[in-house]
Amino acid sequence: MAKINIETTSDVHVEAARVQQQIKDYLGLRTSDLIFEYASHDGKTKLDLITINPRHNQSFLFRSETGADKVDALKKMWDYVQNYKEKENSYTIQWVTKNDRELHTSYFRASNILDALEKLYYARDRNTITVFSVVMNPIS
Repeated sequence: MAKINIETTSDVHVEAARVQQQIKDYLGLRTSDLIFEYASHDGKTKLDLITINPRHNQSFLFRSETGADKVDALKKMWDYVQNYKEKENSYTIQWVTKNDRELHTSYFRASNILDALEKLYYARDRNTITVFSVVMNPIS
């Protein structure tokens, strides 16, 4: 019978919790406004970092990273979070949902307009949102 090393398993969870907290603190978001969603695919771990906008209660993709395991994916996300403002463009998207005719404005960091729209549409039916404008913001 194989022996399970509980200490190693525990350390992985402690390390994952530590890096998640670093990311939350760095972004200045409340725990309730940030979701770490993990999935396994082809022996790797995919991490989707999702933000929730408390103003209009909508969730958006902040970034996806893939790693050898949960901690590896988290460390890649941590590296991205520390440098994303210098590496990606800022976009402003104005949109409405089908059920709520109020115009909303959201801001995304992405490498291009299509990536910004993918972050807006993440995990939702594209027919539920109407986009009115996408603007690349000037570099400050």
